[in-house]
Amino acid sequence: MEKYKGKYRLESARLRHWDYGTAAMYFITINTQDRLPHFGVIADGKIQLSKIGEIVKAEWEKTFELRPDMNLFMGEYGVMPDHFHAIIGIGENGFNTNNGTRRDAMPRVSEIPSQTPISNIDVANAFGPQSKNLAAILRGFKSSVTIKARGVNPGFQWQSRYHDHIIRSYMSFERITEYIVNNPENWPEDHFRLE
Repeated sequence: MEKYKGKYRLESARLRHWDYGTAAMYFITINTQDRLPHFGVIADGKIQLSKIGEIVKAEWEKTFELRPDMNLFMGEYGVMPDHFHAIIGIGENGFNTNNGTRRDAMPRVSEIPSQTPISNIDVANAFGPQSKNLAAILRGFKSSVTIKARGVNPGFQWQSRYHDHIIRSYMSFERITEYIVNNPENWPEDHFRLE
């Protein structure tokens, strides 16, 4: 584990050289702090949303209305008692293109001096604005849910990080969609839920 300013910090879970503003499909999972079941209960294989669960649902749907400039795609999503799953697509847009051509996830090979080791390339500077990417979308979503949820339960918190997976094939897209749809039915077998 690395240290920053003398303190240990967790390594990023993000794919190291991937620009998360790139047009792609992403599968995301966000947990509540300590996996507390703030969002509802599962009964007969279906989620019964709490007031906070309803907030999560409404704020996720609003995300796509608030960001028309990013050409977002809303795939299947699911609010579970202690976590949220979703498929989100970022389409080609003015923030991930350069005069009509796609921005590369890494600098073009022709732009890198041939003697430069890949580990020394500052890929962060090759990426676009950090306000128009997956992290920015999820930051806004989590923030708006937190503000409204604390009106219901002042102790509500999200886990500080989230999990993402870049969907690279139609088969993977179908498998993840099926997983999200069937998640409430499979809740009794979930090894991570609290008893």
